[in-house]
Amino acid sequence: MTVLIAGGGIAGLALGLTCHQIGVPFKVFEAVQTLRPLGVGINLQPTAVRELIDLGLEAELEQIGVRTQDYGMFTRHGVHVWTEPRGHWAGYDWPQYSVHRGKLHMMLYHALIERAGPDAVETGWAATGFKNTDAGATLHLRSADGETRSMDGSLVIGADGIHSAIRGQIDPHEGPPKWGGTIMWRGTTLAKPFKTGASMVMIGSKGLRFVSYPISKPDPDTGLAEINWITTLLQDPDADWNKEDWSREADKNDVLPAFSVFDLDWIDVPGLIREAGKVYEYPMVDRDPMDNWQQGCVTLMGDAAHAAYPVGSNGAGSAIIDARKLGAAFLAHGIGPKALEVYESEMRPQTAQVTLMNRVAGPDSILDLVEQRADGAFTDISEVMSKEELAAHADKYKAAAGYGIEETNARPRTIAEGAKVG
Repeated sequence: MTVLIAGGGIAGLALGLTCHQIGVPFKVFEAVQTLRPLGVGINLQPTAVRELIDLGLEAELEQIGVRTQDYGMFTRHGVHVWTEPRGHWAGYDWPQYSVHRGKLHMMLYHALIERAGPDAVETGWAATGFKNTDAGATLHLRSADGETRSMDGSLVIGADGIHSAIRGQIDPHEGPPKWGGTIMWRGTTLAKPFKTGASMVMIGSKGLRFVSYPISKPDPDTGLAEINWITTLLQDPDADWNKEDWSREADKNDVLPAFSVFDLDWIDVPGLIREAGKVYEYPMVDRDPMDNWQQGCVTLMGDAAHAAYPVGSNGAGSAIIDARKLGAAFLAHGIGPKALEVYESEMRPQTAQVTLMNRVAGPDSILDLVEQRADGAFTDISEVMSKEELAAHADKYKAAAGYGIEETNARPRTIAEGAKVG
């Protein structure tokens, strides 16, 4: 009855924790030999936070994260467009957190090892494919030095990211991820938090955008916090760009000149870029929604299933929710193909919609519409757009992504407390 999980990222570890919680034997295989806290900042919506709390990780999450208080949008000239409260301040029963991705990853890893033992995660083994069998499924693996092996289990879950080998076998004709020409530069800088001290802000419009939020609490002596920031710039989509190398260290001077025109009195955009440590560049890539994730006793989750542009603050959260929905399906239908079918029927349509919306109508697209209407030449947003239109745009995305306030608060627990398979 063992569930074989290909990939030890946020998705795979969340599924491992869920399997342990409900009494399902599992094994996680991760390609890298040693897990390290990589990446920069991400956000976790209340829908995902409640799942982590239901996994007993509330104290750990509070230690590594910042409770996001509000989310504001501004033009490149500094004109205020829209601010809405987040998490508890918006009326959710759970907070929203801004966290360092690497700290979240290691939090999940250490929790899983502590609860399930050191053998729960086997590193140094990358998934290369699978085979359905009469008894379930076989996961094929390869080490960095070329050694191969196969493991038999009841199910294989592909949590092996945007370049998933499991997905590649399910859809062998898909090709590489899709890049539309936007490059992100990401970094963190020690600085004083802005606005409420727990604010997330987005400044500019498509092609010249700056996003920032704190991912640590201020140091009591210096008042400085780790401020996460992301810039986006449009490039020629036909340019000779290494689209596969999406976590490469970059030169901050490649992006700094473009943002030197940002002059706001409450945030020093050029200064945050200039004073950052390492800066990374990412082509903004995604994949088209699939017609199906499941093949017999095999399915996908996280970025392997629904890689989307990183807008809307729901990438890591959707992977966590995938894990919990799989766990709920195991409880209701056992460890077999029926559970995978039920899981996909709920999650694939929703994540497909979000993937497509993130390309053209994510929550940030309101800034593009403002730019189109007025080219930033106004002093009050009411000259360009009504509060009702702004609110409707924000609510439409939340509804599509599955984290409307009333909907989230009214939804029962994904996994009942104490529930066990069998």
